Amino acid sequence: MDNQFWRIERRPDGTDFGNALALVDAPLPDLAEGEIRIRNALISMDAGTRLWLTDREDGYQPPLPTGAPMTGLVVGHVIASRADGFAEGDLVRAFGVWGRISQVDAVLSGAITLDPAVSDRKAWFGPLGMNGWTALWGIEQTAAAQPGERVIVSAAAGATGILAVQIAKLLGCEAWGIAGGAEKCGYLTEEIGIVGAVDYKADDVGSQLDAAGGFDVYFDNVGGPMLDEVLLRMNHYGRVAVCGLLADYNTGTRTAPREFDQILMRRLRVEGFFSPDFMDQGERLTARLKTWLDQGSLKMPYDVTHGLENTLSAYEKLFTGGNIGKVIVELET
Repeated sequence: MDNQFWRIERRPDGTDFGNALALVDAPLPDLAEGEIRIRNALISMDAGTRLWLTDREDGYQPPLPTGAPMTGLVVGHVIASRADGFAEGDLVRAFGVWGRISQVDAVLSGAITLDPAVSDRKAWFGPLGMNGWTALWGIEQTAAAQPGERVIVSAAAGATGILAVQIAKLLGCEAWGIAGGAEKCGYLTEEIGIVGAVDYKADDVGSQLDAAGGFDVYFDNVGGPMLDEVLLRMNHYGRVAVCGLLADYNTGTRTAPREFDQILMRRLRVEGFFSPDFMDQGERLTARLKTWLDQGSLKMPYDVTHGLENTLSAYEKLFTGGNIGKVIVELET
């Protein structure tokens, strides 16, 4: 049986993914004990996977080698199984490959069966997936946001950020977002209903942040210069929950806050967190998020690209600000 998938040919320069990955065909190996074969229906586009395309050995996960298939979260149906607990026809989510079929070790890939009664299976990537887990954990656990506190989230129109601002609201906080452009900021205030949005593409970022009057929590998805801007406007004893470093992913530079001294001056707590660290809490987090989703308290816009051959254009949106909400590639199955 053959598979078609995106293979890493070389390390990309910035967002030049077309010269770094190639769409290839290759036969699948025999199914080994403990493996499942998934016919991918949806592939999740996630900015953090950009680190796997670098040579960086000190990241939160090792880089993928050249010549390997590109890895990412997938949702699809099991078409063959030699793993306990997985049967043909099961709807599953796992770390698979950017391809038509993912053949993976059920345990190492984190494969789980999904409730087919959920009407929109895209939700298993957004509110009911790692974006939802990360948003909830980061706001409630890492940042320890309390009712009445002022919370600001960068990349607030992205898949994790858009959930983080809503969860902050649900927990009784005053939610603010940072996003690029009037359209995204308007979406956050008018459709999502947060108190205010800062347009980082405008010239007056500092005065926009000043208008909020100081922040108790910063949910940071981007690092870079924006971190400096927010550090100068944190309230004493505030918390910075570091979720991502989008500003660094394509450049290879390292974030070194110019305003690092504000951590001492304002007695701030800064902590990084990473979703695999709390995957064992996934069932509990999903149940909580599903309650809000079923109540209509969580919204998620989806940016859907059709066709495996168009995967790279979908991926690029994550780094150029070309999306609102969750970016997904949908395959014909």
